[in-house]
This record gives sequence, structure tokens and C-alpha cells, in this order.
Amino acid sequence: MKAPTFVPRKLDIGAFLESGEALSGDLPVTELPRLAEGLAKDIDLASLPRVTWSAQGRLVPERMSPPQMWLDLEAQAELAWECQRCLQPVTDTVHISRSIRFAKDEAAAAALDADSDEDVLALARQFDLLELVEDELIMAQPIVPRHDVCPTDVVTLMHNDAETPVPGSKPPSAEETADAPATTASGRPNPFAVLASLKKGGK
Repeated sequence: MKAPTFVPRKLDIGAFLESGEALSGDLPVTELPRLAEGLAKDIDLASLPRVTWSAQGRLVPERMSPPQMWLDLEAQAELAWECQRCLQPVTDTVHISRSIRFAKDEAAAAALDADSDEDVLALARQFDLLELVEDELIMAQPIVPRHDVCPTDVVTLMHNDAETPVPGSKPPSAEETADAPATTASGRPNPFAVLASLKKGGK
């Protein structure tokens, strides 16, 4: 009898787990659109390394009931997010290694999930294994991505010459303060204009 051919996007997950076989592969980040959506906007997705993954099915014997069905899943990806300090891309490697138990249907999965700390999913004849890989990579992303040391001077970037002089810079002249607009581009009062008005009021 010919052994079944397992297709990751349309996987008979029950048959795969019972077979004890393994699957592995790689794919570009562009084929995982939900994952790609959360990455840095300016990054060239095609330049990122391919996502690698592997899956192994196994059965755990039970004394008084059918064996437990488990999926051991691993994946690795090098991804780039927007740094929350400097707003430049920050690249890091995400690695997942999870064991997920499968139940015969949604009701059984919900009951097992409520009674234990295990990750439990329901068996399906058409299970998208790569969607599961994508889910796990999304959950493994850093909550606040940022560089250990930003490549740009964040303090300088946070100063707007029209609003707050950078420490050490030349103070504005009287002409500059007199001609300064009343507000900045952000809508806040321009400190130069405020200074000019105070000088006028003191005359």
C-alpha cells in the first residue's frame, strides 16, 4: 500500500500524527501575510531570510483510553520590526519550539484546554500547518521591539530646532524670535514667539 502524501496546507492532521512521520520546509515571509503585516513598513520583505519549519507527529499511550495525539512544531525566522525608540528597522531571530495536543473534535479540545495548561487543537481533515506556523511566530514577536543600542541619536531626533534648541546650539537672534510663527507645525505654541511677546510686554 502506498504511503500517504502529506501536504502542509491541506493536512489530514489525524493521519499525520498517527503515522509518526515528519514534515519540514521553508518559505518566504511574503507567503505569511499576517506576519508580514506587523513588520517594519520600509523593510524589503524579499530580502529577509526564508522561514524554516519542521513538524513531527507522535502518539503517547494511555492505559484506559486511546493514545494522546501530539504535534511537535519548530520554526525559525529572521524578522524586522520598527524600533519603538528610533523608528528604524530592528532585526532579530525568532525561534519557536512547541508541543500541541490534538483532540477528536472542538468540544473535546475545549474541555481539555480548560482542564490543563496544554495547548489543545481539534483534529481536522484539512488542517493548514503553515497557518499554525504563522500563528506561533506572531505570538513569539517582541511586545516592544527596540535596538539594544539605536543606530541614530534618539535624543537629537526628539528635538525640533523650531521648538526646542538642541543643547549646545546657538540661541536664536532677536530677529528670529520676532519673526517666529505663533505655533509650530504640531500646533503647539512656538517658544520663540512666546519669548518675543514677553519681551514686548516688558518694554
